[in-house]
Amino acid sequence: MNSMKNIVIFGAPGSGKGTQSDKMIEKYGLNHISTGDVLRSEIKNGTELGKTAKGYIDNGQLIPDELMVSILASVYDSFGREHKGVIFDGFPRTIPQAEALKQMLNERGDSVAAMIELDVPEDELMKRLILRGQQSGRADDNEETIKKRLVVYHSQTQPLIEWYKQEGLHHHINGLGALDTIFADICAVIDNI
Repeated sequence: MNSMKNIVIFGAPGSGKGTQSDKMIEKYGLNHISTGDVLRSEIKNGTELGKTAKGYIDNGQLIPDELMVSILASVYDSFGREHKGVIFDGFPRTIPQAEALKQMLNERGDSVAAMIELDVPEDELMKRLILRGQQSGRADDNEETIKKRLVVYHSQTQPLIEWYKQEGLHHHINGLGALDTIFADICAVIDNI
């Protein structure tokens, strides 16, 4: 019985995804692949994949799905065969990416065990992000920019949520309330997969 628990975590900016991922890592010993971090580290370390990715970024282009999956695959493989599972964060963002991820894992005899959606109402996300902007001084955390980011997030993820529902992997978590209550709901999902 393979006890590997690969999890795709979904949540809008400000939904508490980072905090909950950290708690999942601590409790279950999972690895964490955050697309942004992975890209930065490949580029910084000057790997072949990193150099290719940098070429796209420097030209203001999106990184092709195949390249992104190759990068994720190399990080995934670096965890060895005995790992307890991986949290995929920030990927997939489109249905072709979800299909590519499924194929990449299938080739290794693995799969996604659950897709966890942290759902937080829009007005609460706005409040959190504006507050975060005030605390961090991040220029992109103003109301107009935040609204745009949330529109992009919802339009991108809605089809994916449907796709994961069809795969029978979608778990909806209410992301509003006490951190520990939300985490307990996430644990209930993980413990049952």
